[in-house]
Amino acid sequence: MDSSYSAISKNSYVELQKQTKLLPPDEESFVNNGVLFADDLDPDAGSNQGSGISGAVFNLTTSIIGAGIMALPATMKVLGLFLGLLLIVLIAILSEISVELLVRFSSLYKSRSYGEVVQFALGKPARVLSEVCIVVNNGGFLVVYLIIMGDVMSGSLHHVGVLDQWLGNGFWDHRKVLILVVVVVFLAPLCALNKIDSLSVTSAASVALAVVFVVVCFVVAAVKVVEGSVDAPRLSPDFGSKEAVLDLLVVIPIMTNAYVCHFNVQPIYNELEGRTPEKMNRVGRVTTGVCVVVYASTAVSGYLLFGKDTESDVLTNFDQDLGIRFSSAVNYIVRVGYILHLVLVFPVIHFSLRETVDTLLFEGSPPLCESKKRSLGLTVILLALIYIGSTMIPNIWTAFKFTGATSAVSLGFTFPALIALRLGKQSNSLSGVERSVSWLMLILAVVVSVVGTLGNIYSLRSKSD
Repeated sequence: MDSSYSAISKNSYVELQKQTKLLPPDEESFVNNGVLFADDLDPDAGSNQGSGISGAVFNLTTSIIGAGIMALPATMKVLGLFLGLLLIVLIAILSEISVELLVRFSSLYKSRSYGEVVQFALGKPARVLSEVCIVVNNGGFLVVYLIIMGDVMSGSLHHVGVLDQWLGNGFWDHRKVLILVVVVVFLAPLCALNKIDSLSVTSAASVALAVVFVVVCFVVAAVKVVEGSVDAPRLSPDFGSKEAVLDLLVVIPIMTNAYVCHFNVQPIYNELEGRTPEKMNRVGRVTTGVCVVVYASTAVSGYLLFGKDTESDVLTNFDQDLGIRFSSAVNYIVRVGYILHLVLVFPVIHFSLRETVDTLLFEGSPPLCESKKRSLGLTVILLALIYIGSTMIPNIWTAFKFTGATSAVSLGFTFPALIALRLGKQSNSLSGVERSVSWLMLILAVVVSVVGTLGNIYSLRSKSD
């Protein structure tokens, strides 16, 4: 293809910015049957340097399977097994469709980030709003990670911490001090890395630890079911009281948190070896399949194990006798293993949070990977704010129900649906079925957001009364 773009030095950031300036869709220069592809302007497109499919799957899976899995058994307690499992599968399918639409239009409109494709479709204000949603969503997740680490290691109001069981009383009884040590010693070095591909190994390790957690829970639950020592689970929601209905209203937004990884799709796609939308779609489908199995197994086994006593953070339930041989050892494996998993997941979510904050605050500046001082400064500030948030929010249920009804549903469904409907019309690349699914996704997202937000507000007012 003939191109009017001249070769430039890889170090010439100013020239590159001039030649790849963002334009709104109606001003875009179209080639190749009306569409200007990312590869036409990106000298590194299709490069053989980057992560393979396995590395991309590990990173995307790590973006999804985090603290949210700990709240799934509690959602089963509210929804019942049938509706809970059905929602796990349906939300997975809708999420995968939204990811594939996002990848398609990001490629067509040479977008390098979630915010860029939102700007092409909906304008600059919508981009800023989407980036604020990423900050709220990712920041909320990281706060939840620290809350879980504190609950498990230091203990909570009704549960004993791992370190207390091992070592007795000590400085680790002071939850805030313990979390601060974890942030400084373990999390800060990983969060200081500048490329998400650098986290592929830790992502693989985190997925392995999550699988260990799921397998142990599933085996223990299966043993107790065979022994007949498990209470009969609820199969459908309880509509018998106002509190039960209120819980049902707020639990569905919590489940929308489960598959939200859209903010990391573009960074992972950018570093994918020989990237194409079809290759990224394979990554997404494998990841979704893995997550459905992990989520369904964890939700069912956790609920069967603890029944009506299932906590919002099911890890805290593993401080009691499970009624099996080697119960104490199993408890330690589950809790310590998942804490290590969260430590390895934390930097992956932090990566996209830092990139988004940098875009909001320093638009037009050189890429963050070219400025170590700016990258380190943002890392320190963000970790400090996340730590402060973890000392102020009481539990993970509170954090999840608000982010689920606002930022998570917007990032996972509202924005992708709007992008597909707007850009699909301009490029005539959206089929009738895809258009109908996009409308369905948009309507469901709005309903879940409105109902979930009203339910959260009513819940707060009820508790204050």
